[in-house]
Amino acid sequence: MVTTTTVRPTPASASPARRAGLTIATAFAPAVWGTTYIVTTELLPPGSPLFAALMRALPAGLLGLLIARTLPRGVWWWKAALLGTLNIGAFFPLLFIAAERLPGGVAATLGACQPILVALLAVLVLSERPSPWRLAWGVVGVAGVGLVVLGPGAGLDPPGILAGLAGAAAMAGGVVLTKRWGRPEGVSAVGFASWQLTAGGLVLLAPALLVEGVPGGVDGRAVAGYLWLGTFGGLIAYTLWFRGLRTLPVTATALLGLLSPLVAASLGVLLAGEGLDPVRIAGFALALAALAAGQFTPVLRLRARKGTAS
Repeated sequence: MVTTTTVRPTPASASPARRAGLTIATAFAPAVWGTTYIVTTELLPPGSPLFAALMRALPAGLLGLLIARTLPRGVWWWKAALLGTLNIGAFFPLLFIAAERLPGGVAATLGACQPILVALLAVLVLSERPSPWRLAWGVVGVAGVGLVVLGPGAGLDPPGILAGLAGAAAMAGGVVLTKRWGRPEGVSAVGFASWQLTAGGLVLLAPALLVEGVPGGVDGRAVAGYLWLGTFGGLIAYTLWFRGLRTLPVTATALLGLLSPLVAASLGVLLAGEGLDPVRIAGFALALAALAAGQFTPVLRLRARKGTAS
């Protein structure tokens, strides 16, 4: 028997061409989420992470409900509430806290740990076989992101670090449970996303208004920032994300999240005049290689040697 190693896409219910298109569409979500850092720091009033999370979630969720005209039924009331809490209600404020308390590079690197957490949770929750291939590329991706976004002046604020790690863990749990439970038959991706955005927004409503209230200095720039985060970064992005997650392998989908810090770093270069040295270029190459390689699975094929008895 001769053992050869090949790499091929993980089987899915879609054809290869459709799966490639679905992967590209799903990648739009983390790419748009990569704009969160610059929008938060440049457009939104400072010191109001809960209110920013609320404005990103609840209006978009209610709009999605009007479009889909579908409400949860039966067990999906509590499932949607739990998924909305993990993916939205907990993740959003923790993301904004990390973005405000940490340099964008540190926050992005912490968020890049999410594919590793997803790979581990997939073994525990989905009973998937461990994937050393994707786990290893997840580590490579974190290293690549670190080279891109971390610098000698990176601050290590303990509450910000805890918020970044907790946010990555919350969404990792939400992603894995979303994959386990799937989407109810007859419910569109828009409807499914709107359930979670609305549930997460309702979780945030009382804390945001009681703890922070409406921040002062909400001008036209802030309104534009909230609209961008709620529409493109909220309803549209999550619709594409959950649509892709239904078909694509969960860990491979999570690795698409590496686009978020890469887009954030690219915006820093284009809009903030940040430098692009050889180390950062190497980091980009590593992260992109991890993202691409994670979409494939190594498969061992056993071929009988001619003339060899079985």
